[in-house]
Amino acid sequence: MKIKSKKIKIIIISILAVCSIFIIAGLYFYQVAVVPGHKSFINNDTKLVKTDPLYKEKKWYQNAHKQKWVMKSADDNLKLDANYIPVANSKKTVIILHGFMNNKDTMGSYAAMFHKLGYNTLLPDARGHGQSEGNYIGYGWREKVDIKKWAKEVIQKNGSDSKIVIFGVSMGGATTMMASGLAMPKQVKAYIEDCGYTNVKDEVEHEAVDLYHLPAFPRFPLVEVLSGITRLRAGYFLGDGSSIKQVAKNRRPIFFIHGEKDTFVPTQMVYKNYQAAKGKKELWVVPGAKHAKSFATRPAQYQKKVKDFLNRYL
Repeated sequence: MKIKSKKIKIIIISILAVCSIFIIAGLYFYQVAVVPGHKSFINNDTKLVKTDPLYKEKKWYQNAHKQKWVMKSADDNLKLDANYIPVANSKKTVIILHGFMNNKDTMGSYAAMFHKLGYNTLLPDARGHGQSEGNYIGYGWREKVDIKKWAKEVIQKNGSDSKIVIFGVSMGGATTMMASGLAMPKQVKAYIEDCGYTNVKDEVEHEAVDLYHLPAFPRFPLVEVLSGITRLRAGYFLGDGSSIKQVAKNRRPIFFIHGEKDTFVPTQMVYKNYQAAKGKKELWVVPGAKHAKSFATRPAQYQKKVKDFLNRYL
């Protein structure tokens, strides 16, 4: 009996030790994946380089006069910050959403493109990014309600005859898709998403392989632990944040863009998102483009594709 009792104790201690390791690892990856801060694998450099194919667009944004818009988040009472650049006598506005640990100023080239097309541009900092408050990253799932509120801000300031487009890249693309599943004001006419993921959990699991080369075990239990910690600290399970389920609810036109050589958000994800969409939809997989580089890879064609899409539906 004593030998059996010792074996049981060893098993229990071993289980507790393994659980403790996963919890500690989960807390570490929560810091890496969900807590805002500098990430070594993310480039948010906004320095101007003349060899940049989007140099003129970024230069224009740098010099453009920007109005500061501020509002409280749809929940959590967080102060959110945005830049607004108007076009004289235009009722068309695009809300431009940035990627993971980027900020509104990294989206300057897109603001220049839309401004050239005659759109007022509103560039918010997402929760926990740039000058907005927040101690977690919602990957679009928590932020989607803020986008609806930003749209209402546009309507309040620019009038009920506003025509609004929501556009985003990477996490901003996923946020765009997640917001598309909400009951949006009728003034929101269309969505454009560039290289957004299918689901937060899908993307985190992919990065666990891509960045940390984790095999199936311990990847699966570790992601589950991370998801539970995220629910406790940030208010959502990773699996909640589904672009696929949200675009399936949307009936307004949506344009899907993705780089052919995207490995950060695998290109195959865009086909799943596109297939899930039930309304009018278009898809462009950009030859030779890496993650979030479709505009820089094909600037003229990118602008024409966006212009043609918007002309069809606005």
